[in-house]
Amino acid sequence: MKPAAFTYHRARDVDGATRLLAELGDEAKLIAGGQSLVAMMNFRLARPRHLIDIGGIDGLAELRTDADGALRVGALTTHHAVHTAPPDRLGPGHAVIRDAMRWIGHLPIRTRGTVGGSLAHADATAEWCLLATLLDAELTARGPGGERRIAAQDFFHGYYTTALEPHEMLTEITFPRPAPHAALTEFAERQGDFATVSAAVALDIAEDGSLSGGRVALGGVDALPVRVPEAEQALGGGPPGPETFARCAEAAADAIDPPGDANGSAHYRKALTRTLVARACEEAMAR
Repeated sequence: MKPAAFTYHRARDVDGATRLLAELGDEAKLIAGGQSLVAMMNFRLARPRHLIDIGGIDGLAELRTDADGALRVGALTTHHAVHTAPPDRLGPGHAVIRDAMRWIGHLPIRTRGTVGGSLAHADATAEWCLLATLLDAELTARGPGGERRIAAQDFFHGYYTTALEPHEMLTEITFPRPAPHAALTEFAERQGDFATVSAAVALDIAEDGSLSGGRVALGGVDALPVRVPEAEQALGGGPPGPETFARCAEAAADAIDPPGDANGSAHYRKALTRTLVARACEEAMAR
């Protein structure tokens, strides 16, 4: 299929892009890699009258780890650039982010698709949305009124809905601290498909080797990626190992009320959650 007619605009900088958004109103959409938007346009699920190309804006594809361990990712950084980043820009403390890139689509999609585009699209099963939720990311948005920072827990509002204002665009995503014992895993019917369920875990390991706590996040079980406090409580104070991880996985499955659809029933998603959380715990501990 072919998209409906639209007018193409090319932004030279962030101010120009947000100014165009303000001028053109609700009929305008930003496009960078276009890996989600173009497909929706081809199926006539999206019919913007104006496309604002931000792919050529300089300075938004930076990827670096600060001296304090924070990882900064420019909104136009591609998934492939993260996957292949050298250690001086993406160190071992953020290995979970590098490894998660292998779950995103196929190589052509990873080469063109951008971090900011994935987060702004806000698919509840997208890997970047799950990582942002798990690792307490901070998202920087800019609009005609200036710049503001939004915590990941406040950014996702529901299916394909975020805290971005109509005239704003993402410019940078910050992961504030390393997560050396973290892992993300998922299940999809076919390689490259969006996940039926995805699970991500970050373990806090004490000096004596015991678990002092952790974080658990799930995708595909709600309208947005979610943290699971009930599962996180099972990670505190016990020895790391199969029994503790099984309790965590069981608590995660019991805490959710997932939807059923063509990809799987609610019961099936609960069973997947149980398996994937335990697997993510094992992989995180193996780091």
